[in-house]
Amino acid sequence: MKRLHIHISVNDLQESKKFYTALFGMEPTKEKEDYVQWLVEEPAVNMAISSGRGKVGLNHLGLQVDSDEALEAIEQRLEKAQIGGEKQEEAQCCYASSKKYWVEDPQNIIWENYHTMEQIEFFGGDSFTGGTGCCSPSFDENKKWSKGSC
Repeated sequence: MKRLHIHISVNDLQESKKFYTALFGMEPTKEKEDYVQWLVEEPAVNMAISSGRGKVGLNHLGLQVDSDEALEAIEQRLEKAQIGGEKQEEAQCCYASSKKYWVEDPQNIIWENYHTMEQIEFFGGDSFTGGTGCCSPSFDENKKWSKGSC
């Protein structure tokens, strides 16, 4: 199964939680002090909001897949189209441990394509992201991963 992923940085987590709970007609699937997530079946979307991440608004989009093979197929399609990205084998981000393939679209919107391996008890922050987790991904002028900041 593929699920569209949307991550928005918000000012007021509780007010945004109220809005998206009403919009989706369901309670959150995961809720932490600084992060709330809904795994909606129809339409298939993984909606996440987080607070304390600096810039407010669209943080990134993505495709959540349920296997390493599906993630590799996305990477291969992008590479075949000469769209380079950045592979991350052991991401610890957004209260999950995942494999990822990050790319940036022509409008400079970051796409996080990923397969979650397991849930973890902390937001994240590893050497790949400069200790900031996935809260503010960006690419440099050469389309190489540039460490984000919260």
